[in-house]
Amino acid sequence: MSADWTYIDFAEGKTPLPEPNLGWNTYGTGLDSIGRNGEPEAMEIPEPNADQILVRVDAVGLCFSDVKLINQGGDHAKLYGRDLATEPTRLGHEATVTVIAVGDDLAGDYKPGDRFAIQPDIYVDGMATAYGYTIPGGLIQYHLIGKEIFEADGGAGYLIPVGELGYAEAALSEPWACVEGAYLQRRRLEPAAGGSMLIIGSADDATEYTSSQGIGSPEKVVFSNAPAAMKALVAEHAPTATVVIDDGFRAETVAELTESQVGEGGFDDIIVLGQTSADLIEELAKVIAYRGMMTMVGTEPLDGLPQIDVGRLHYHYTAFVGTTSSDIASAWGEERNRADIIEGGTTVVVGAGGPMGQMHMQRSMEMDGGPSTIIGIDLDDDRLETARVMLEGLAEQHGVELILHNPGNDPNSVNDLVLSKTDGAGADDVIVSVPVGAVMGDAATLMSENGMLVLFAGVANGTLAPLNMSNVYLHNAQYTGTSGSSIADQVSVIEKAKAGSLSPGRALAAVGGIEAGQNGVRALYEGHYAGKVMIFPQLSGLELTGLAELAEKHPEIADALGENNTWTKEAEQLLFELYHTS
Repeated sequence: MSADWTYIDFAEGKTPLPEPNLGWNTYGTGLDSIGRNGEPEAMEIPEPNADQILVRVDAVGLCFSDVKLINQGGDHAKLYGRDLATEPTRLGHEATVTVIAVGDDLAGDYKPGDRFAIQPDIYVDGMATAYGYTIPGGLIQYHLIGKEIFEADGGAGYLIPVGELGYAEAALSEPWACVEGAYLQRRRLEPAAGGSMLIIGSADDATEYTSSQGIGSPEKVVFSNAPAAMKALVAEHAPTATVVIDDGFRAETVAELTESQVGEGGFDDIIVLGQTSADLIEELAKVIAYRGMMTMVGTEPLDGLPQIDVGRLHYHYTAFVGTTSSDIASAWGEERNRADIIEGGTTVVVGAGGPMGQMHMQRSMEMDGGPSTIIGIDLDDDRLETARVMLEGLAEQHGVELILHNPGNDPNSVNDLVLSKTDGAGADDVIVSVPVGAVMGDAATLMSENGMLVLFAGVANGTLAPLNMSNVYLHNAQYTGTSGSSIADQVSVIEKAKAGSLSPGRALAAVGGIEAGQNGVRALYEGHYAGKVMIFPQLSGLELTGLAELAEKHPEIADALGENNTWTKEAEQLLFELYHTS
């Protein structure tokens, strides 16, 4: 795994790197759509143009998000209806690369041997694209990087230097960044400037509504049965806004009103005053714009549990905030709307036995001001045992009570356990790492009135789950989600790994060479490993192998692993000496 591997010098006509360039393109849904006839495809090593660099992919982690893409194909939220049969993509968004050749225009910025991790959540003019989704990813030995990154909103920042970190450690910085990013505030928590606003109330509502922070500067405001006080607030704080009054509005006409006033994009802000209809909230939630916010103000609970699109909570960052105060602005801002775990509380992780669930538990144990109790829920005893072996010592070290539970044939046992550990109050924080809408809905019932639900696993937009939206305004419940990480998140993780305050390799469970790409995704699909699967594209002939299996196949590598078969840079070095292709 040396940086001294041979580099291509196209200027002198040299192509000494091994041919062919093997990669796993994805052509549709299902595992059979990965590669051709179960094999990686052979491609030429491409020559970079003046504005491109050629990189060698050193390691690429596989993620359950890859399984979601395989299940959904072009319907995946980050593929925008793309026909993969004619325009394939390539999995592998958790990648670390080494620069091999540099185009003339970039020669002053990059040189052969530079090493980077790739931040996959890429934006162009504010529109989300993604490496490993919209942009073909790292499940290949060599590929080009060009304008899709260099001309994106973050520019070259999407390439993050990794220094001397091992290949697996550097690749794992991306999923770790997603875990860190899940607890940062990504929702918009104040009215959008220049946006569209819908205000719904009752004309006979005599409440003297105020707003200590104004109402932003909406470009358009639509009133429906709005009380006089709200009309006065708009006149005061947004005197130039276009105002539309539609007092014939009701739940059944939400879609029609939205289409006529703002189109299919929806309203940036929706303010709901004193309404108790769950059906109304359910319909309004459907017409919140991307990164939109619904503010609910009231003192009485809804008459039921609205079905809320949990896919949009995850991918579109829709925000639900609320207050019982007549000062509607008291619902806004980070002081009221937290994003991180409560200190000294009870945290429940659903899907705790999987790799990401384990990482969430590890993060909760190691953080300053973390919970006092962590309850991990999973239906797989083997995975829970793996989590126990990996984390019980860490929990003891940090004074955290770790409870791992398999509900088996008694789903009610989870609720009973949580209530017994919280004196009937419910969990302060619930993290869901299972991409199933029904599971997300069930997990929400474990929350306390002031609890937070973090939907870490993404489901397709349009996936509905019943959520107690009354608690948003009556008790300050939080519903939030995540769709990856930012450049800053990944930089932070890499710096922690360099400093030794984070051990990314703890999450690794299995390794394989380039030929194991499809089997790696299959292993995720079938749940073979409780930790991360890492493919090293520069290794050939290495079948997918669990770290626990290394003792039998390669005892010298197993001896270089850390406690409880934790991956190390030394084990990686030995693996490359046996299997690297050059």
